[in-house]
Amino acid sequence: MDILQQMIARAKANPQRIVLPEGDEPRTLEAADILLKDELAQIILIGNVDKINQMAQENGYKYIHRATIIDPLTHPKMPVYANLLYELRKAKGMTEEEAARKAQDPLYLGCLMIKAGDADGEVAGARGTTADTIRPAFQILRTRPGVSIVSGAFLMLTPAKQLGEDGVLVFADCAVNPCPNAQELAQIAITTAETTRSLVGIEPRIAMLSFSTKGSAKHELIDKVTEATRIAKELAPDLQIDGELQVDAALVERVAASKAPESPIAGKANVLVFPDLQAGNIGYKLVERFSGADAIGPILQGIAAPVNDLSRGCKVQDIVTMVVITANQAIK
Repeated sequence: MDILQQMIARAKANPQRIVLPEGDEPRTLEAADILLKDELAQIILIGNVDKINQMAQENGYKYIHRATIIDPLTHPKMPVYANLLYELRKAKGMTEEEAARKAQDPLYLGCLMIKAGDADGEVAGARGTTADTIRPAFQILRTRPGVSIVSGAFLMLTPAKQLGEDGVLVFADCAVNPCPNAQELAQIAITTAETTRSLVGIEPRIAMLSFSTKGSAKHELIDKVTEATRIAKELAPDLQIDGELQVDAALVERVAASKAPESPIAGKANVLVFPDLQAGNIGYKLVERFSGADAIGPILQGIAAPVNDLSRGCKVQDIVTMVVITANQAIK
């Protein structure tokens, strides 16, 4: 059974309450019908009840009746959610009137439902930007204890079985932070290790990537990676982690034997932590396009509860997969 099938089995065995704030977005509604048909999650759609039901009828979706549909304009619990938002944000200057207005925003409402214990996770972004999805999550759910930064990992399922874990690798941060400092890069490495363990079920072997391997070049950008490696080892001494490593030294044993013979990670890495967002975003897309890999993500890390972002160009199956991943995060 491959990794995705394992996650599907876990989601089906323990259905989680997943909010889809873009309830009347066509791809999202189709994905909801599939998820409900296969009993992969308890789906909560946010939007106008009549509009969603009409769209479902017009498109022949037979299982939307199993979803819970929340209309922000009429839901009886809206005053509770508005007050919750006010209490969370009043120290930042939010008024009660502003909280009542913001609570009607589906992206805020989804996170408020999670905070109130009425949902287990959220998937959004088919219509909006990553920032639109992350902002309310950061304000309402906040980050996990000991974590100050949200990052995005990609699960890379590649045909190169000799690399990573039988062709499976995890890349981060490929979605959120343009230029993390050493402390933030260390946190990204640690949270990516946790994602790798909990979702993929493999023990992470983390390579902190650079354009240098073990001092082969000198530059302040390299210094950031070596310092991040030191901090990560100090914060999580049980981690298998090393850096700085060039990507070929991280993945290919023959190259590792030449460039980093003393490294316990070189040639064996299954987690690649990129030094900045430009490298990470370019890197995962190159692997996806050149190798025919499946790039699943971004899987958001560091938030106190599971909230995941979609690309605005996502397909229906992408949404289904991300809901399954979000359910698995909630289970874990």
